[in-house]
This record gives sequence, structure tokens and C-alpha cells, in this order.
Amino acid sequence: MSDLFQRQAQTQNNNATYSAKDIEILEGLEPVRKRPGMYIGGTDERALHHLAIEIFDNAMDEAVAGHANRIEISVMADGFIRIGDNGRGIPVDPHPKHPDKSALEIIMTTLHSGGKFSQNAYQTSGGLHGVGLSVVNALSEHLTIEVARDRQLWRQEYSQGKPISALDHLGKINNRRGSEITFKPDATIFGTQLKFQPHTLYKMAKSKAYLYQGVEIRWSCEAECIHPKHPVPEQEVIRFPRGLRDFLADETSGQVLWVQDPFYGKLPFGDKGGYIEWAMNWSQDKVGFFHSYCNTIPTPLGGSHEIGVRGALTKSFRQYGDMLGNKKAQSLSADDIIENAAIVFSLFVPEPQFQGQTKEKLSMPSLSKKIEAILKDPIDLWLSKHGAETKALFEAIWERAEEKRRQKQSRDTARQTATRRLRLPGKLADCSQTTADNTEIFLVEGDSAGGSAKQARDRKTQAILPLRGKILNVASSTQDKIYANQEIQDLILALGCGVGKDYEEDKLRYERVIIMTDADVDGAHISSLLMTFFYKVMPKLIENGHLYLAQPPLYRLTQGQKSFYAMDDAHKDKLLKKEFKAGSKVDISRFKGLGEMPPKQLKETTMSPEKRMLIKVKLQDLENFDVYDPAERTENIVETLMGKKPEKRYDYIQKNARFVEDIDI
Repeated sequence: MSDLFQRQAQTQNNNATYSAKDIEILEGLEPVRKRPGMYIGGTDERALHHLAIEIFDNAMDEAVAGHANRIEISVMADGFIRIGDNGRGIPVDPHPKHPDKSALEIIMTTLHSGGKFSQNAYQTSGGLHGVGLSVVNALSEHLTIEVARDRQLWRQEYSQGKPISALDHLGKINNRRGSEITFKPDATIFGTQLKFQPHTLYKMAKSKAYLYQGVEIRWSCEAECIHPKHPVPEQEVIRFPRGLRDFLADETSGQVLWVQDPFYGKLPFGDKGGYIEWAMNWSQDKVGFFHSYCNTIPTPLGGSHEIGVRGALTKSFRQYGDMLGNKKAQSLSADDIIENAAIVFSLFVPEPQFQGQTKEKLSMPSLSKKIEAILKDPIDLWLSKHGAETKALFEAIWERAEEKRRQKQSRDTARQTATRRLRLPGKLADCSQTTADNTEIFLVEGDSAGGSAKQARDRKTQAILPLRGKILNVASSTQDKIYANQEIQDLILALGCGVGKDYEEDKLRYERVIIMTDADVDGAHISSLLMTFFYKVMPKLIENGHLYLAQPPLYRLTQGQKSFYAMDDAHKDKLLKKEFKAGSKVDISRFKGLGEMPPKQLKETTMSPEKRMLIKVKLQDLENFDVYDPAERTENIVETLMGKKPEKRYDYIQKNARFVEDIDI
């Protein structure tokens, strides 16, 4: 109880000391220095560079508004950076509400002040909240601003957000206009180790020049600042007359692209001077990128404008797939389409709404559908205009999408099989041995054959999986149809080793996979379908020697106590001559199927390791196909006999029918 009384006494004491004098009021730029993360996202290297970006964006706004065509940026060895433009220059006359201060000082020292709250000074701009320049000033150890306006030059100096000099009039000047800011970030905020990285600023400057092709950026960097691992020029004039097209060309340099002529366009957006501009193409060998911007501000987290672009691309490519005859094109997603796309998209719009002061994501939901509607027709036209190139592009996108879906199915299957045997197919009669050594699974056609096989098996090492009818022909089916098929799902689940590139040998649950079908034409067809499945979906299972064909007999020959089993007609005739007297009566019965065979006979003839015959399935050279590579010859014959084109099978039959000696009808 004494502890409780002590805590209550302490609480009363704290309440007594917490009074009005403990309530702080942060004035001017004090909130920025107290909580810089609220304004620039932190105090790390990225936040440090955000200071330079804020100043540069103000200069870009002047250029986009048509008042400047040149921006200068200089990185200096002493930690200072200088950014200037040849625009109108920040107003220096007294502010109407504060006649004792200039408009310049108000902008430099007051949050939420500036010329971008109305459209009188700027139709479109990156700065919106009136905090950028004042935040930079607040977080600078020293800042000097010079304004050349109306042929007069003015200068004022600041430290940690406070003026340390008056606004000095330096006299008349004829060959200069605009604003120039030189500042050094405050080490008490960012530490002494952080410095501006020239390669980061150089990349930023280039991206701005791409986004507004009318601007010239004059870059300079003192040699001491340049890191040998990230070289940049000491002096360069950055200008891109083709804008985003130059951007795309530089970003995809050295890549193999699907379409020679990239998709480029520029269209008005809204009725207040806004517009959209884009350049995009698709790479054959690289994962793509989506660089989006709003009023020259990069939006690495995307937002509403990216959603609009993705929506337009998705609708157009689905429609294009339908036109090409792909009935499954509607299953394509935006991620499928842009996975290998190289996209640069720029939006200029009045009063954009970003998430946070760092402006990494555009949040204007109403724009998405508008952008989608504007882009849809140009995309449709571009796809149809480039014929063979865009057709090949679509097919590549479709194949990648199918492969991803197949891999996902394989991962899901692997996860399921890794849990418990309870997750295995319900119709699987599994063996009791938990390791794969010397175990085998029989794939049989139908429940009837499955019933006989289950009674004939060795329960310790032999598993039975009945398959309903003829399995799907995977050589002529789409990936989504293949993995939606229940029989195939059960088969993949039972084996547990995954498919395609995700096949894992050590996860195969059985040492031998034995196809056991009736010894007739239908049985041979089912065997062919199953072999095609393994060749297309699990080729490693065949290569590693796990696939076999059982050899059930077709006839039973009986005379008194003697019984023999014949595999085919030739074997039957041989047994009649060898094992029975000429002219004697022999009872010959033909098995209608494995389901009609008594379990004892099935075990004796087909399932018992001591007496059965198995054929091991191998990938061998095929001499009838004029292809050098054996693997390619195998692929050719599978495609010919089992693929989508019946004319290939017809041609093969026509050429090879004369070689057939026995036909089982």
C-alpha cells in the first residue's frame, strides 16, 4: 500500500508543477527548427537534399510560368550551394499588411507566405504551401539572397531563419534579373558529416530539364566535391530540346526495345493551362520503371496520375488482346502490362494536392478517370499503328503473365503440400511410408481401376491416385486453364515437388511415378496425355528418371490349371504355340480394363515388383525431325502430335501411316 500512496503523492506533485508557464508558443520559424521532420521528412541525407530541391523547384516554377528560361546551380566545396534563375525576382517592396518589412523578408521568415495561393502569379506550380523557402532559411546556418528586379540589385543575409542584415540596395544593374540563393545547411540540425552529393543534385537537375524542354540549366561543381565513384561534370549546360523523349532514350540506352517508335504524346488537361505529357516503351531484357511527375515535382510513391495511366494501359491492352483473338486477355492486370515498361509521365495542373510537404505522392482521386479517358484513344491508336511490333509485345506480356500465374500456383501448391498429409487430394490412397525411398504412385484411369489397384497394392510403399477420364491436353491449353483443372491440381498436389522452374527434386514424395492405364487405344491416349503433362509441366521429373509406364496384359489364356497373360496379339500367338498343344481348347479372355481385372491378377501381372514389367520414360533423339538439337526434336514431336494445330497431326499421319503394321481397333 505504501507504494500506491507514494505514486499518488508523486502524481499530485506533478499536477501542481504543471501550469500555464509550461505551455510553449513557438513563433516564426521556431516550429521548423524544433520539428524539421514535419517539413522535410527528417534530418537525414535525403532531407538535406530536399532543401536544394525546394529552392530549385521555385526556379522551375518561374520557368514553367514563362518568366525564366535559365537556371543556375553550383555546388561548392565549403558546403554551400547556389541556385539562381533569370525570372522576375522575388518582390522587395514593403508588404501591405506589414509595411515595416519587405515582401522578401516576409517570404523568408514567415510560414505559409508566397505567391502561389492564387493563380495570379502562377497557373501551375510545384510550391503550394508557402513554406519551402522559409523552411530552407530556418534550417540554414547561413543564407544569402540576391534579387535583380527592375534593373536594381538587392541583397539580404540570414542565419537560422533570422535576418542578420537589412535588405541592402546594391545599385543599378542592366545585365541581370531574377533571384539567386546561396545557403549552407545548419550543422546543428543535420550534423557535420552530411554533405550535398553532386551526383544526386546533377541527376535532379537533368530530370527537371527533361520535364520542361524550354529551360536551360547551367551546372557547376567544384572538383573537390566530386566523388570518384560518382563522377559528374564540373561544368555543363543541360538542355533537352525533345524533353521526355530524350529522357526515355537516355533511360533505355543499350536496351533492346519491343517497338522502334516510342509512344509519345502531349495533350491539354483541363481549361486552366494544364497538360499531360508522356513517353513510354517496353524493354525485352530489363525490368521497367515508372517515373511520374506533377508540375515538375517527382512523385516516387505515385498517386492519382499513375492510377489513371495504369487504367488506360490496362483497358487498351486487354482490348488489343481481344482483337488479336486472345479470349483470356481480360485477365491481364496493370502490373502484367507495365512490368517491363519504361514510362515517363508528366502532369501540369493548377493547385495539385500532395500527401505531405515532401510531395512524394499525388492525392487527387478525381484526376484518375480523367487521365484514363484522355489516354485511352492515343494508346489504342499507337497499338494498332505498329502492327507486328506491338503484337509481339502483347504476346511477350501475355507469356510473362501466364508464367507468373503458373509460378504462383506452384508456390501455393508447395505451401499446401508442406503442411500436412491432410491437405492431399481426398481420392489419393497414400502409402504409409513417410520417406520417398522405394515408394511409388500409380496413376490410374477412373474409380473402378482405382478400386482394384487399392486392393492389389502394397500399402506401405504403393499409393494410388485415380484420375477421372482423360486428363486435359496441356500442349493445347492456356496456363490458366491448365491450373484450373481439378485433375491436374490433384496430381501436382499429390507429387508435392512443384512445377516448371519451381520444381524441387527433394520434395518429390515418391521415387517412381507409374502411369497405369488399360492396354487399349483409350489407355494409350491417356498415357500420351499424362506424358505430355509431365514433359510440359514437370520435365525435370522425366529427366531425373522418375516416370514409368506400367504394362498390364491384354489377354488371359487359360487351360485347366495353366494360366498365362499376353501383352498383345503377337504375344498371345507366341504363347499359344509355345505353352499349349496344337488344336487344344484354350480359353482366351480379353480384359476390358483394369477395373474388370480381379485385384489378385492385377497385383500379379502389373503391380508386384517381382513380376511386373515397367517401361521407363526417357527423352530420346527423334530421327524423323530435321532439327539438330535433341531437346528441340522432342519439343517438335510433342507439339506436332499433341499441340493446337490439327493440320500438323494430319500431315504426320499421312507421312508415317505406311510404317504402321498393327492397328488395334
